[in-house]
Amino acid sequence: QLKNQEFFSLDLDNLIEEIEDFSRRDRQKLASLLTRLLEHFLKLAYWQSEKARNQNHWQGEVTNFRVQIRRLLKDSPSLRPYLAEILDDCYRDSRKIMAQRSGLNIETRPEHTIANLDQILDEDWLP
Repeated sequence: QLKNQEFFSLDLDNLIEEIEDFSRRDRQKLASLLTRLLEHFLKLAYWQSEKARNQNHWQGEVTNFRVQIRRLLKDSPSLRPYLAEILDDCYRDSRKIMAQRSGLNIETRPEHTIANLDQILDEDWLP
């Protein structure tokens, strides 16, 4: 109906619901990707006993998550401010996940994110 410009016959409530659902899914995906990216930064920075064996894998994951985030932001540039908005929450979550997976004491990891958003998205930056 939109393509045919049949605006009067549109089910606006359903259309609005669909658009909001896309937005929610993109936000959830972005939060998940950012959390995983930060988790791998923490692994690279602090999980020394596993670093020699897993560093290449972790760096590959960092690249993968950055690519996915970049693609999502390219498709929906309006999500960039949301990324900054959720950074601290995603970092706290990644800190907990990393501590559980590594067995390392969470209290010895920085309470606040170890990088700013520009560094996080910079392809050449690693902790």
